[in-house]
Amino acid sequence: METLSYLLLGLIQGLTEFLPVSSSGHLALGQAMLGLGEEDLTFTILVHAATALSTVMVFRQDIGALLRDVMRAGHKGSKARTYTGLLLLSAVPAAVVGLGFKDAIEALATPRFVGAMLCVTATILYLSQRATTGTNSLGALRALGIGLAQACAILPGISRSGSTIGAALMLGVSREEAARFSFLMALIPIGGATLLTLKDLMEAPVPTATGPWTGYIVGTVAAFVSGWVACTWMIRLVKRSNLAGFGAYCLATGILALIFG
Repeated sequence: METLSYLLLGLIQGLTEFLPVSSSGHLALGQAMLGLGEEDLTFTILVHAATALSTVMVFRQDIGALLRDVMRAGHKGSKARTYTGLLLLSAVPAAVVGLGFKDAIEALATPRFVGAMLCVTATILYLSQRATTGTNSLGALRALGIGLAQACAILPGISRSGSTIGAALMLGVSREEAARFSFLMALIPIGGATLLTLKDLMEAPVPTATGPWTGYIVGTVAAFVSGWVACTWMIRLVKRSNLAGFGAYCLATGILALIFG
């Protein structure tokens, strides 16, 4: 039964990291429903690393091209360095909020708070779909605006992908570029969160690997595979259709969490 719980949590992490429904909120709700105790830091590190790896695999060509071109001279090199700079700039707000308010934010991960923030996510998704199709290119101000949306998504229940894609669409960025930038910029906070959790694990006075290693392995593989599938599917969804269905789901789940949390 414990291994099944880790499998379910791995699937939740992988799917909700990329779908606009809040991975942190669903993990908090999932842990509450499964009756699990305090956060297992070892498992958290493993599933975060798994979703980061799934992002790298989906965007391996884009990442490879950036790494090759960033050292080149000429237009290609300049374009790659500019794009890399925008990715780094977008990470600044989340880094400030995450490092400065980490403990306070973690204390908010209650079912009712998550429910309220899922309703906020639903509103963001609804508003973003009312935005006209954009043709604006990314610039420093737009990247910073998308980064501010990502910082808000540190709150449990607010979707990171939903907020960043929604912000990009409302700022006039094209659907394809909104999805691409959102998922590439995710590598920085996911990596940062993994390192912070690893630091907590190393500083823990007692062993924190409380679960079975079979469960860890199953959950990690589930997070990687489901993350790869969800990321690929989400890119297609953003390009071809709106996200209203996810907004309705977030609203319904949020209301249920508020009532029964």
